[in-house]
Amino acid sequence: MSGIAIKLGRLFAGGKNAVVIAADHGEFEGPIPGMVDISGALQNIYSGVDGVLLSPGMIRKNPQAFAYKGAPLAIMRLNWSTTYCEEWAYHEAQTVRAISAVDALAYGADVALVSLTLKSGSEGTDARNVEIFCSLTREAHACGMPVIGEYFPAAYQRLSSEELGDEIRKSTRILAELGADAIKTFYTINFKKVVEGCPIPILGLGGEKKPTVQAALKLAHDIITAGARGVVFGRNALQAAEPLKFQRALCRIVKDGLSVEAAIDEFKLDIRQGV
Repeated sequence: MSGIAIKLGRLFAGGKNAVVIAADHGEFEGPIPGMVDISGALQNIYSGVDGVLLSPGMIRKNPQAFAYKGAPLAIMRLNWSTTYCEEWAYHEAQTVRAISAVDALAYGADVALVSLTLKSGSEGTDARNVEIFCSLTREAHACGMPVIGEYFPAAYQRLSSEELGDEIRKSTRILAELGADAIKTFYTINFKKVVEGCPIPILGLGGEKKPTVQAALKLAHDIITAGARGVVFGRNALQAAEPLKFQRALCRIVKDGLSVEAAIDEFKLDIRQGV
C-alpha cells in the first residue's frame, strides 16, 4: 500500500465520510474572528475530526495540534491565488506556488491541498493555473501525499446558481482528470450531478458563515445526502458559540447519518444562538 493510499485511508477512516476543519483563512484575509489566535483556535477543534487545513507557516508554528496519537491529518495549502482575496476585489485569478511539496512534508503535512481556478477571463492565466496545479500534484504524489484539489470559481458571487452549478460540475471532473485524489468545492444546485460526474471523493465546503447552528448543520446534511464523501467547514465550525459541541454534532451528521434535529438534541445545542 502506498503512502497516498494509507493517508486517504486515514482521512476516510473505517470507510466513513470525512470532516475537515479549515483554519487557513488568515493566508488570504488576515486575522478574522475565531482565528485571530490560531493556537487558541486549534484548541477549539474536536479531536474526532479527520483533518485540519492550515497554511504552511501555521502548521510549522503549531506542531502540538498534530503531535499526539490519533490526531487529525495535517492538510497544507501549497499554492496561493488572488481569487481568495475577496476584500481586495481581485478578479484575475493569478496563482503562484507558495511552498514545494518537499518542504510541506518537512513541515509536517500529511495531505496537500492545491487549488485551481478556471474561466478567469484569460486563456493564458487558466493554462498557467493548470500548469501549477499539475506540477504541485506530481510533487506531492512523489512524496507520498494525497492531493485534495480545490475548485474555486473566479468572482463566484456574480454567477447565477445555474452558472455556478455548471462550472463546478465540469471543473471538478477536470480536477479528477488532472490527478487530484479528492476534491473540495462549493455545494451547488444539482450537486448530485456534480458527484455523479466525478470519479473521486468530493468534500463540500461550508463557505460563508450561516446565520444559525441549524442552518450550518443542514448544509452539511444536504452535502452528504447529495452523495459527497465529507465536508470542509471553517467559519461555521470555529466561529460557533460552542465550537467543540458544534463539531461533535457535525461529525455525527456527516459520519453516522444522524438527522440535524437528532444531532442538535444529542449535544444540547441552542438553536436560538447564531453559529
